[in-house]
Amino acid sequence: MITKPSQEDWYYIHNVEHTDSPALIIFPDRIQQNINTMINMVGDVNRLRPHVKTHKMSEVVQMQLDAGIWKFKCATIAEAEMLGELEVQDVLIAYQPVGPKIQRVLKLTQKFPQTRFSILVDDQQNAKKIASIFHKSDASISLFLDLDVGMHRTGIDPANAIELYSYCESILGVNPIGIHAYDGHVHHENSELRQAAADEVNVLLDKLSVTIKEEIEVVVSGSPSFPYHAKRKKYTCSPGTSLLWDWRYSTLCEDQDLQHAAIVIARVISKPSKNLICVDLGHKSIASEMSFPRVHFMNLPNAKQVIHSEEHLVLEVNDNSTVNIGDVLYGVPMHICPTVALHETALVVQNQDVVDTWNVIARKRRITI
Repeated sequence: MITKPSQEDWYYIHNVEHTDSPALIIFPDRIQQNINTMINMVGDVNRLRPHVKTHKMSEVVQMQLDAGIWKFKCATIAEAEMLGELEVQDVLIAYQPVGPKIQRVLKLTQKFPQTRFSILVDDQQNAKKIASIFHKSDASISLFLDLDVGMHRTGIDPANAIELYSYCESILGVNPIGIHAYDGHVHHENSELRQAAADEVNVLLDKLSVTIKEEIEVVVSGSPSFPYHAKRKKYTCSPGTSLLWDWRYSTLCEDQDLQHAAIVIARVISKPSKNLICVDLGHKSIASEMSFPRVHFMNLPNAKQVIHSEEHLVLEVNDNSTVNIGDVLYGVPMHICPTVALHETALVVQNQDVVDTWNVIARKRRITI
């Protein structure tokens, strides 16, 4: 049975009947709570470098700027351009540019000279290529050495890090200023195991940073490991999901006092049999890279998600006789970051009404550069 939300439910939307679906809905008051919580967790706003890949919206960045946050991390040049347009002081593009992206990064630095942009590097030959392109333009780009601390996705083996860092210091066109470590593998269900895994990363980073140069910036942490790295006063922390918070991390990281600040709404569009209902929340509207469930429906929590395709999500229920075509479901995505990227706009709810629309501007592959 689908439960109709009441005004006491945080996700209640008074004018939902006039709101088309599927839709991404955000709650700025809850985003503000999460910003405040993140700052309180780290203890010093100067130690925060939040990742914008989660939301990709200028208005959300402005909320963080208003809270005193001045360093940011991003994954794409479009996200970096969004930050440049807002005159953000310091931006780390947490991706090693290759091929045409190197020239695009150069154009980015030329268009927004008031912003210090930096990039990741984990390969000597690519570092040489980046340095050559920037040096030929009488320019230089700051860089962080990307370390593989257990994720095994990108990054150099820490055993080879000092040699690469020294090489980058010796060539013109690049300026190494720190090391970067994304510990996305630290997502153990047990908080004590998460703490132990984060501590292992900390030991490695402490030794390496002292060996390379005491004053370098060390950027670390995903959202699950954020509380543990936040205690290390010499680290800059870069949580992303923490800002909007999704269902997966809220069930995994119960020790973090963060609020769900984004949902999706969907409507029942068909009842193909007495035990099935179909809603308009397909691959194009909710991240589908994980196994079921892909969303937690707060007003239909026991429905089993059984079929997912481009425009449809089929749910198995005990009996759909009380379900009506057009009924609204309110869901918290299991993975919010790629879900946001599927939507051109987000509807803004304040005082339980949809009152505005914010563009998810940095979902684009390119804005102008």
